[in-house]
Formats: sequence, structure tokens, C-alpha cells
Amino acid sequence: MAIVLIRAVILYILITFSLRLMGKRQLGELQPSELVVTILISNIAAIPVEDSSVPMIMGIVPILTLVCLDVIMSGIMLKSARIRKLMIGSPRIIISGGEIFQNEMKQLRYTVDDLIEAMRDQQIFDITQIQYAIVETTGKINFLLKKDYQPAEKQDINAGGSTKNPPSVIIRDGTVDKQQLRLLDLGEQWLTKILRENNVTDKGVFLMTSDSGGNYTIVKKEGKK
Repeated sequence: MAIVLIRAVILYILITFSLRLMGKRQLGELQPSELVVTILISNIAAIPVEDSSVPMIMGIVPILTLVCLDVIMSGIMLKSARIRKLMIGSPRIIISGGEIFQNEMKQLRYTVDDLIEAMRDQQIFDITQIQYAIVETTGKINFLLKKDYQPAEKQDINAGGSTKNPPSVIIRDGTVDKQQLRLLDLGEQWLTKILRENNVTDKGVFLMTSDSGGNYTIVKKEGKK
């Protein structure tokens, strides 16, 4: 019994350290690849705890290997937008301007029940109140209510709220999101003009957002143009 207890404590400390190294605070924030690593770690850790005849090294080595692999893949995804999109996907808009994109929902295998459940989770009970909805890479759906249904804040008293979709990311880490440009109906010529005015190329942009009215924000990469 003492051996099992000691093994459990050692693996508990190791797994806690490993998850901290992965940099996530809770399960809902895990990307698909990280969730797979977490499940594998839990299964591997259970073997030496349940069977005292299995050497501890048989649990420690695979766990550390998986964590190192996850850290390496995170570094690769940080450098490569293509690999990042392949491994974790990208956010998908399923409602814009109050219109539900049914094809997008089918591609994501989201049913009407999934959508309604996500609405209820955020205290929304009427689909007609929704202006905009986006599915994050974690699977969570975030909603923006139409102006008449948004909670009043100080700035809303003078501004009168908003009837537009929130700004979308059109350049992330040097990569242009052409789909977002089309959805915003801005065009590549507009983007080229804005980049020229700001004396920067798309590769020199860390983050650029814009709304459908062309109101944009640019964050340049450090030390680059």
C-alpha cells in the first residue's frame, strides 16, 4: 500500500508540473492536440499506479516525452501559420449580421441543439437577438448581441450602441486571412493601400483587425517593417 501511495504522489507531482509546462489553466482552454496529450498522460499515469510490478520509469519517460513533444509542436505552430491551422484549426463564423451560416455549421458538425445549448449557457434565449457568433478553436461559441439587446454601459449612453459586427482579424503573424477580407467586403486592394500608408508589409504585421467600415488597427512586429 505504501508503494502505491508513493507512486501516486510522484506521478501527481509530475503530471501537475507537466500541465503547468503546457501553459493551460483549465480543460476548456485546451486545443485538440493538447487535449490528446492530456488524455494520454492520464492513461499512462494510471498503469504504474494500478500495477506495482510496472517500473516507475515506464510511466515517467512516456509522460515527459509527450510533454516535450507538445512544447516542441507549440514552438513550431508559433512559427508556422499553416501547421497551426492544420493542428488546431481556425475560428469559424456561424452567424453574421443576424444570418445563420448553415453550411458552416454542417462543416463543423454543429447541430441546432448545439447552438441553442451554447446560447442558453450565455443566458441568450432568442436567436433573433444575436448579431454575430464565432466558434473558437476550443469549440466554444462566443456571441455578440444586437444593439437593442446589449447591456447598457456608460459609453453606450452617448454612442447609442452598435449594429455592426465586431472587428475581425485579417492579418495574424504575417499571414493574411483572405476569407475575412471577403466577409468584410474590403478587398485586397484596400489592404494593400492601408499597408502602404502605414509603411509596412503583411509580413511585418503581427496583428491587424478591421470592421466592415474599414476602421482598422495594426500592430507591427517588433523590429520589422
